[in-house]
Amino acid sequence: MKDNITMNLNPLVQFLQKNPQEFTKADIIKYIEAKGIQMVNFRYAAQDGRLKTLNFVLTNRNYLEQILSAGERVDGSNIFPAFINADSSDLYVVPRFSTAFVDPFNEIPTLCFLCSYFNKDGQLMANAPENILRKALKSFETTTGMAFHAMGELEYYVIAEEETLYLTENQRGYHESTPFSKFEQFRTECMLLIAQAGGQIKYGHSEVGNFTLDGKIYEQNEIEFLVTEAMDAADQLVIAKWIIRSLAYQYGLNVTFAPKITDGKAGSGLHIHTRIVDKIGDNKMVDNGKLTTTAKTAIAGYMTCAASLTAFGNTNPTSYFRLVPHQEAPTTICWGDRNRSVLVRVPLGWTHTNDIVADANPLEKPQHNNLSQKQTVEFRCPDGSADIYLLLAGLVIAARHGFEMENALSFAEKTYVNVNIHKPEEKERLLSLEQLPASCWESADALSEKRAIYQNYGVFPAEMIDDIIKYLKSFDDKDIRKDIVKNHKIMLELVNKYFYCG
Repeated sequence: MKDNITMNLNPLVQFLQKNPQEFTKADIIKYIEAKGIQMVNFRYAAQDGRLKTLNFVLTNRNYLEQILSAGERVDGSNIFPAFINADSSDLYVVPRFSTAFVDPFNEIPTLCFLCSYFNKDGQLMANAPENILRKALKSFETTTGMAFHAMGELEYYVIAEEETLYLTENQRGYHESTPFSKFEQFRTECMLLIAQAGGQIKYGHSEVGNFTLDGKIYEQNEIEFLVTEAMDAADQLVIAKWIIRSLAYQYGLNVTFAPKITDGKAGSGLHIHTRIVDKIGDNKMVDNGKLTTTAKTAIAGYMTCAASLTAFGNTNPTSYFRLVPHQEAPTTICWGDRNRSVLVRVPLGWTHTNDIVADANPLEKPQHNNLSQKQTVEFRCPDGSADIYLLLAGLVIAARHGFEMENALSFAEKTYVNVNIHKPEEKERLLSLEQLPASCWESADALSEKRAIYQNYGVFPAEMIDDIIKYLKSFDDKDIRKDIVKNHKIMLELVNKYFYCG
């Protein structure tokens, strides 16, 4: 659509006058030649969740044609050490043209791509996270006739030398402005670079977390994206994390997406909003201002699979320092409207009939626009340790499972809570609801119990589920919460070890 091009900040979109999904190899070459691009970077998400890079210097057009047409060979055993052996480790990395963006940090004119993995037979690698998401989306569409959309809320801490002017009260940093917010300029520059790399951003702001410790100031920030196709949502998040870290390094700042960095302070999550749309793109989550059976069916799937989803979204012991009772991060498997004590929240939607813009601006005529497209359902337990592609694939599978359940709507009703579940008067109800895992060990057990759901339709290979369970069990953290009470140094050691997770 032309409307999506007019104000798009990606220079390739402006030059080619095309949406990224329409980019071809000929388009890419045309841009490279016109703009004097001298290097190409292939980037691909590895087992640790971070982007890896392969650099190419462009010496002639034939070589450019070659790498764009055939990709390149890499050592898969170092990229996915848990499930690729060194004795048969070669993989192909092949660029996806729709992900092309100009490298904002390299002084040499450089074009970057995210890549897909292919095996020796030229087939998409069965257990590559990006391909698992692709398979999950296909199984959802086949089962329901609808498409799954998503977006992420990316929370992170910025850390710098302590300041003495315009200090913000401890844990009161939510939506603060400069000069009380110290890193608004850094955040907005990150947002601009992410948008130029193709990210569709909803907004950014400072978050609750704000404290000083050992001569350092810690300020929590958040960048939230617009809802889009789930694959695009995942791509945007991995690129955004790379950009935020890279810009922080240039600024001399430290950034962490870790779920918990100290006791008693706000942790950082990676909340995922989801939406289900029909073949013409209409949101099926709400109708006439009310949540639909489609939405409740998907929520039933989330509730059923919730504990096992932590295997993809909460992947190291520090995740479970954040998921503790009586804090804003959820621990109880339930859902509700606008309720931040629940696991799945139905956020405030534009489902009223009032024209609030006209009320706020008397010169505007009432429009009565239908804004139901904005309604989402939010899954609140994941954090920055998540494998983003596997997390979204898991959510897609959970939603699909909801449509395969015979009792989905009754189960959704059973797990609905419209009050703070941690209030003393709700103790009996709280005891009737299941709880999220309290450790990687328990998360592995939950995945083992539900593995058939993820393996159905051939989405998650059995050996990959085995590898994830083995990895989570390797932390041997079954009693981690008791252990850190006895010895607080254990928590500090784990926080330091997984400070740069994801």
